Amino acid sequence: MDATGSLATIADPTRARILRLILGAPGGRARVGELAEELGLRQPTVSHHMRALRDEGLVVREPDGRRAWFSVAPDHIDTVASLVGAAPAQTTPDLDRISADLALRFRGTFSPETVEAYVHESHDLLSRGDAPPKQLASRTAAFAATRLEALARAQGERPEKPEVLFVCVQNAGRSQLAAAILRHLAGDRVSVRTAGSMPAPDMRSTIATALDEIGVPVGGEFPKPLTDEAVRAADVVITMGCGDACPIYPGRRYLDWELDDPAGLPLDGVRPIRDDIERRIRGLLDELV
Repeated sequence: MDATGSLATIADPTRARILRLILGAPGGRARVGELAEELGLRQPTVSHHMRALRDEGLVVREPDGRRAWFSVAPDHIDTVASLVGAAPAQTTPDLDRISADLALRFRGTFSPETVEAYVHESHDLLSRGDAPPKQLASRTAAFAATRLEALARAQGERPEKPEVLFVCVQNAGRSQLAAAILRHLAGDRVSVRTAGSMPAPDMRSTIATALDEIGVPVGGEFPKPLTDEAVRAADVVITMGCGDACPIYPGRRYLDWELDDPAGLPLDGVRPIRDDIERRIRGLLDELV
């Protein structure tokens, strides 16, 4: 895709509207007739603009009998969405498939019915709010798997490897900093989980940047709701500004770390919080292993 030519093509207001409509359509695809009706234009006019978009490689055509579907080229979805001010349409998570895959993974530990219940509940917990998060399906699978692992640990014989749960309000700042640093320093000697009493849709970009500059990877982490099995599975529960959100169970060690909230702070403001957390993590790690 030639950048100059594509910018000129998208600069046409009608073509920009066509791309926005396609991105927002169910499944991220639309027919010329539907677009013409929505735009109040004749179909030959829309077809003319569609040919220009296809020539630039911005859209692809999928024949369907005598008609065809048009969608934004997969390699250019993010670029087109940012240029026309639209978000790609969310797909519907295939909860049946996710449940079947996790039932195979946890066969012999949990029944398929239990796995299915956790998958659906995890999907509902992550879907709360005005808009579903990105990668809802994969996040649902990861969250359900994490919860089932925690439940198995809470109900079974506790292994020698200690488990630490970090909890803050949004699970997008302090708890993610702490978890990432502990995973980085401890390796597989400690199990680490995070949760939020009121989780945000996504981790803050300044958190990932602050970790990356000291060589600590974030991986596929994302904000998750606080659940009962996560607390029951933990040996140490560390809270950070979330008040009395955590249930109390005998045999767990509870710590409350008073830390500034990095929400809304620039990178220069996040770094001192990160370094404070790292000092605490190093002290905790000396006690755990």
